[in-house]
Amino acid sequence: MYQELVSEHFSDRSEVLFVPYASHDHSAYTERMGQFLGESNTKLVGIEAKEDSLTAIREAEAIYVGGGNSFLLIKELLERGLIEPIREAVISGTPYLGVSAGANVACPTMMTTNDMPIALPGSFDSLSIVPFQINPHYHPGKVKFLDEGILKDHFGESRDQRISEFHRIFDTPVIGMWEGSFIHWNGSIGRLTGKATAFVKGQDTFEIPDGSSFYGDLEMGS
Repeated sequence: MYQELVSEHFSDRSEVLFVPYASHDHSAYTERMGQFLGESNTKLVGIEAKEDSLTAIREAEAIYVGGGNSFLLIKELLERGLIEPIREAVISGTPYLGVSAGANVACPTMMTTNDMPIALPGSFDSLSIVPFQINPHYHPGKVKFLDEGILKDHFGESRDQRISEFHRIFDTPVIGMWEGSFIHWNGSIGRLTGKATAFVKGQDTFEIPDGSSFYGDLEMGS
């Protein structure tokens, strides 16, 4: 399913610029991710192979930001001066795909990440391509673990609790993306493939069903 979605998203592009900055080994990560373009004629090229990263962003037919560590990713993007150029390119119509950390940094901030270790970026502000926050790899309820063959509850905070704590400080809606889910955002309306849980400050959480359309405030579309 994921491979099909990626191939479809970039189907009319001959080259996709891959941004591997959420990982330390850039070239190995780019090589590994090339397989997800499937049988298409689209070529995946890592930004690390380009002579100038800023020019690469401005000339990119499409931009694909990989997953990994959101702190490392945003730190690299800030230090290389690429936040605003990527945002300008996408707002101008360049297709963007973000996976895990790459989806997290598409938001106004990266502050709904799950990642460790923490690398200190100059700012937590992100690309602001979408008006809501994304929590990647979301799962409901408490985590359970096996201890000598016995399934036990973990007593740390649930993901729901952490997102509710985010809303004690910030008002931005949050989408908890279940594994394998995909959001297509056209600039004003999102369409979900898969499953997601919506968190709107002051409201009960609710599920966004597969195939649903929604607006930036997570209100359901027609």
